[in-house]
Amino acid sequence: FVLAGGIVTAILGPQIVIYTRELLAPVMFAGSFASILPLAAVGALILSFLRVSSTTNTVTETAASDARPLAEIVTQPRFVAALFCTVGSYALMSFVMTGAPLAMVGCGLSEDDATLGISWHVMAMFGPSFFTGALIHRFGAERIVATGLVLLIGCATVALSGLHLWQFWTALILLGLGWNFGFIGATAMVAASYRSSEKSKVQGFHDFVLFGSVAFSSLMSGAIYNAWGWTMLNWVVFPVVALCFVALGTLRIIGLRKV
Repeated sequence: FVLAGGIVTAILGPQIVIYTRELLAPVMFAGSFASILPLAAVGALILSFLRVSSTTNTVTETAASDARPLAEIVTQPRFVAALFCTVGSYALMSFVMTGAPLAMVGCGLSEDDATLGISWHVMAMFGPSFFTGALIHRFGAERIVATGLVLLIGCATVALSGLHLWQFWTALILLGLGWNFGFIGATAMVAASYRSSEKSKVQGFHDFVLFGSVAFSSLMSGAIYNAWGWTMLNWVVFPVVALCFVALGTLRIIGLRKV
């Protein structure tokens, strides 16, 4: 149901924007923001019926004594490589996605075109999740991450090839697919780097770095687009992906040396 929710959101969200953007005219898109209120209220109502199990999550003394210091865990090559890839794939997705609608409208395409482009992008983000886990189990997290990184390169390449509608939409679809494989695969790598007794502190550290980076990338997207345009936004993808590949390659070399 959670995965299906992402697909439903990809379909309904843009339509809500299209049909409510002039609801509070002459202030454009004020109606779109106002439409969030009833949606949030419905979400809060549904959550009010949620009953969380009272089972305690306390860690036994044996498990607690088995937990390693945070510094030791986050300096492992596997965790470092995973962090590079989660941050790289998620931050790049946010970075390019934020600037894409601005670029589309700036190139003379309609706001409806930009909105539907984001719809395709979100469907590409969540659609593959129904089988991404199976792919990771079969081919390994590192290969799935590498596939996601290649898709991100494909996104930037298509975006740099021209400014037609199909190029924007194709780039956004590749961006969503790249995020799915890159981020979910790297998340599996993160989970494999710690013990169950270390989960809370490691995930807390990882998520702090991850979403701090994503917030910064969203902020910088508008600034870079305003200063240098859509082309520069996409050129940024290449060095970031290169760093992620270096991290994966280094992890691979270390693994071979241990064999």
